[in-house]
Amino acid sequence: MTPDFIREALRQVRYPGFSRDIVSFGLVKDVHCEPGLVTVKIEIATRDAKVPEQIFQECHAILDPLPDIGVVKIEIDVKEAPAAAGGLGGTVGKSSIQGVKRIIAVASGKGGVGKSTVAANLAVALAATGAKVGLCDCDLYGPSVAQMFGVNERPMANEHDEIIPLEAHGLKLMSMGFLLEDRSPVIVRGPMATRYTQQFLRQVAWGELDYLVLDLPPGTGDIQLTIVQTVTVDGTVIVTTPQEVALIDARKAVAMFAKVNVPILGLIENMAWFECDAGKKYYLFGKEGGVREAEHMNVPLLGQIPINVETRERGDSGAPIALVSPEQNAVSAAFHGVAAEIRAKVPVS
Repeated sequence: MTPDFIREALRQVRYPGFSRDIVSFGLVKDVHCEPGLVTVKIEIATRDAKVPEQIFQECHAILDPLPDIGVVKIEIDVKEAPAAAGGLGGTVGKSSIQGVKRIIAVASGKGGVGKSTVAANLAVALAATGAKVGLCDCDLYGPSVAQMFGVNERPMANEHDEIIPLEAHGLKLMSMGFLLEDRSPVIVRGPMATRYTQQFLRQVAWGELDYLVLDLPPGTGDIQLTIVQTVTVDGTVIVTTPQEVALIDARKAVAMFAKVNVPILGLIENMAWFECDAGKKYYLFGKEGGVREAEHMNVPLLGQIPINVETRERGDSGAPIALVSPEQNAVSAAFHGVAAEIRAKVPVS
């Protein structure tokens, strides 16, 4: 028996609720082998007692049957993850990104619900309150921030080998889209995706920010878990559309962030309705599904965002709809209302 052999065997143990194993997540801190005894030391940050218990049992289930292994000793060091102060409206402590006061994640259970549009406009609306805001596009496979903000430059590095974020409309921006040619696909697997994600968070010269908004990829996979294990996320906004097929996945997203002890700031019902020139509303994806789901999950409804042509046109042309005066546009007004809710729930000192 060698430490490398044991680590390879432990790659069969998945972190509860995710597809990625405990070795690639860096949770296995040490493996010591001696005749008749194997000791594995694991470190986990969680407030859910079921997580270390499940990992403990699965480690034994994998290692105990191995021939000639002897006694298996699994030592799990559980570091209590910081809890939210004052319920959903509180924060979970200081960010681990130097200079950044608060980190807000924008997530969805599935693609196609307008999550990136929400993230971009929420960032713009937060900046309109006078806050210093950055937007990090963590969707490596479908980056859209470059298009939505009309930026086609390549970022430079400073003397500390940190990436200097690009700027547009008063925001600092980082996205995989800045590093690729227009038609170049991102072909990376788990470990490399983790590395890029960590680099965007830790090796970008964000400077002094009140809020860093993270546009997460859809779903509940490895990148989401990497983020919550890399930095302290002060709260998550879940984006959904009103129809049941989207709400099913929104529930999964809420459950995932609850499992890793990240406060759910609330739900945004996007594409809530379309209003024609005559003033009649058409509920293209169903009526108030997000409203009912927020009540069912006992999380706040942060806002209902209508769908209209100008939102799409401005997203394509690099000038998000939230740049329009809220008095002149209902969609912009809805985003500014959400931004006010976020500032109230996650204030900066």
